[in-house]
Amino acid sequence: MKRRTFLQRFGSLLAVLGITEAEWFSLGNRYQQALAQPSSRKLALLIGINQYHQSQVLNGCLTDIELQQELLIHRFGFQPSDILVLTDEQANREFIESAFLEHLVKQAKLGDVVVFHFSGYGCRVRLGTLAEAVQNALITTDGADSKSQATKNANYLLEETLMLMLRSLPTERVTAVLDTSYYIPTTFLPTGLRIRSRQMAKEAIVATAELEWQKQLREKAATELSAIVLSATADPNQVAQEIQLSGFSAGLFTYALTQYLWETTPATTIPVLISRVGSMMQQFGSTQQPNLLMGKKNQQRVTLSEAFVPLSTQSAEGVVTAVEDEGKTVHLWLAGLPLQVLEYYGGNSRLTLVSQQGETAQLVLRSRNGLTAKAQLASGTESKITPQIGQLVQETVRVLPRNINLTVALDGGLERIERVDATSAFATIEHVTSVVAGEQPADYVFGELPDGRTKDLIASTALIVSPSRYGLFSLGSELIPSTIGEAGEAVKVAVQRLKPTLQTLLAAKLWRLTDNEGSSCLSIKATLEIMNSIAPRVVMQRETMRTLSAETASKKQLNQVNTEPGRIPIVPIGSKVQYRIQNMGTQPVYFMLLGLNSARNAIALYPWQKGDDTEDGTNNALLEDIVIAPGESLTLPQSTTGFEWVIQGPAFLSENQLIFSTAPFTQTRNALETTKHPRADRQRIQPLLNPLEVANALLQDLHNASSVKAEMNVATAEAYVLDVNNWASLGFIYEVI
Repeated sequence: MKRRTFLQRFGSLLAVLGITEAEWFSLGNRYQQALAQPSSRKLALLIGINQYHQSQVLNGCLTDIELQQELLIHRFGFQPSDILVLTDEQANREFIESAFLEHLVKQAKLGDVVVFHFSGYGCRVRLGTLAEAVQNALITTDGADSKSQATKNANYLLEETLMLMLRSLPTERVTAVLDTSYYIPTTFLPTGLRIRSRQMAKEAIVATAELEWQKQLREKAATELSAIVLSATADPNQVAQEIQLSGFSAGLFTYALTQYLWETTPATTIPVLISRVGSMMQQFGSTQQPNLLMGKKNQQRVTLSEAFVPLSTQSAEGVVTAVEDEGKTVHLWLAGLPLQVLEYYGGNSRLTLVSQQGETAQLVLRSRNGLTAKAQLASGTESKITPQIGQLVQETVRVLPRNINLTVALDGGLERIERVDATSAFATIEHVTSVVAGEQPADYVFGELPDGRTKDLIASTALIVSPSRYGLFSLGSELIPSTIGEAGEAVKVAVQRLKPTLQTLLAAKLWRLTDNEGSSCLSIKATLEIMNSIAPRVVMQRETMRTLSAETASKKQLNQVNTEPGRIPIVPIGSKVQYRIQNMGTQPVYFMLLGLNSARNAIALYPWQKGDDTEDGTNNALLEDIVIAPGESLTLPQSTTGFEWVIQGPAFLSENQLIFSTAPFTQTRNALETTKHPRADRQRIQPLLNPLEVANALLQDLHNASSVKAEMNVATAEAYVLDVNNWASLGFIYEVI
C-alpha cells in the first residue's frame, strides 16, 4: 500500500473516531513513554459489528466487545488508552486494516502483548471467476450485500489477510479471537440461537484492493504464524451462534471464553482453556465447538500467563465499575459468573471486595440488569474498606429463586395454529412456560422434523419433503433423544407426550445452577477415569480454584489433562468409568452425584450401605451419606467385578454434577429412597425416577448447610441461600460415542 493511500485511509479513520491528528500523535507520545518502561505493553484492537446494511442485524457483537474490554482492563491489566475499539460504521475494511497497522504493528515491540478480537458475520467469498476459488472472509460494514446483485466487488477482510497481518507483528505474544463463521446450512432445524454467517452473492468476488494489500503483506510478513488464534468453530461446516439472555445477547463463544478467563488461574494452558470453553458451549445444547490454531508446533503448554499476562493470580466473578454515595453504593460488571447462573442471580446475593492489602468487605446485591448490577456495602463494613473502581469482587453467597421454570421456545417454522395449540398445551404443564423463539430467552425449542431426517442432516444438501413430526431440540438444533413423535401427531398430544422429559430437563437445569467450581472455598478435586486392566485412564479433571495458591496452581494446572483442543472429552460406549475424588480441605464433606445419561434420562448415585441380615434373609441395606474425610481420596461408585458403572448408548452428550456439602444431604437422600429401587449392598448408578423432587431437595440441603442465611434479609420461603464456604459443585460433560 502506498503511503499516500494509507494516510488518506488513516485520516478517514481518525475522523470517524472523532480524533484529531494532534491528539493522535499526542497519544502516540504517551505510547512512546510507556515503551520506555521495563514491563511489556499490552495493546488491543477490538472489532464488533451488529448493524449491517440490508441484512439481519446481529444482537451480541457489541456486547462481545464490552466483555473483552472489561476483561482485558480489569483481569489482565490493559490500559484503556491502549485498547482501540471499532464498532458498526467504524468497522469497514480500510479502517480495520489501517487501525491494525497503526495501532498494533507500528507500536508493538518484542515482548509486548497484543490482542485482536472480531465479532460479526463471516462468509465464503470467491477470489476470481473459478467457482472453487473461495476463501473465508470477515464481513465488514462496507462489503457487498448478499441480496444485491449489482455490486460484484466484495470489500471484505479475508481471513488469510488477517493471518498475514498477525504475522507482521514484531512480538510473538499475540492472541486473536474470531467469533464468526463462514458456513450457511442448506437445511435449518429448529433453533433458539442466531448464527454469525451469511450467504455471499454468487457474482461477488474479492475487491482488488484487498488482494493487492494481501500481496504486499506476504512480501514482508514472517514465514510462520506465532500468534494464538482462537476460532469460534472447529469444523468448516459449523456456525458461530449468539446466546440470548434477559437484558443482553452475546456470542456464545465470547461469553464462555471471557467467563472462564475471569475465574481461572494464570497457569491454565491454552489447550485446556479451549477444551473447557467447548464444554461450556455444549451445556447450552450447541454443536458449535471452538478451535485452537497455533503456528508453532510446540505450543501445547503455552499458559495464560505467557499469552495474556494477568494482572494478578486472583480470580473473580466481577469488578467494580463505578462508586456512588461516598463509597456505600457500587456498580458491578458480573461477567465472571457462569452463564446459566447469571440469569437467576438474585437480589441479596453477596460478593466480597478483594483488596491487594488483604482487607475485605462484603457487598449486598440490590439489583441486576443483564451483566451489570448495583450493590451496597453490607452493614458494619463501611469503615473497613472503601470500594475502588477496578476492584475485583468474588462470589460469597448465591441467592437463587425457588420458582424457576423451564422455558420452551416455539420454533418460527410452526404454523400460527400450531403455535396457538402448543402454547395452550404447555400452559397445562407445571413449571414449564413457552415463548416465541428469538423473542425471549429459552432453554429448549419445540419444533417439527420431517420424517426420516437425522440430527446431522444440517450438513446435507437434500431437502426431504414428508409428513412432519414434533420433537424437542436444544438451542443449537440438536434433537433431544427419544423426543420425536409419530407422523401426523397432534401438537397438543406431542406436548403432553414430552411432559416427563420436560420435568427431567428442568431438574437438570436446577442442579446446574449449583455449579461453582470458580468460587467455592472448599478444596475439592475430582477426576473421571476409564477403568482397564492396566491402570485407570484419566478422561477429565475438575478442581475448585479459589483455594489454590499461585504456586500450587502453577504446579497442578501445568500437569492437568490436555484433551484434544476444541473438543470435549470422549467416552466410548461400553467403557467402565469411575470418579476419583480428593478432599484437600480441613473438614469432612458429604457427596452426591446427579446427572443425565446420553439418552437424556436422569441418573443418580445411590449410596447403598449393607446393613445387618434379617432373620428372613432379606436385604436390609440403607441409603447413607457418603462422607469424605479431610485429606482422603475415594473412588466412586465403589464397585466390584460385575457391578461396575458401564456407559451405555446412544451416542450423545452425557453430564454429571458432583455436589459436595459440609452438611449431610438429608432431604436428598430421603427423596432418593422414595423411588423404591431394589435395595443393593453396594453403591450403584441407577435411573432417577423422581428427578425434579430430588433436585429441589438438593437445593434445600445446600440452603440448610449455609451458615449465613440467618444473618441475611432474605425470605427463605422464596429463595435458596447458598454459601461458598459450605458447598462445591463440579460439572462434567463428555461425549458418548
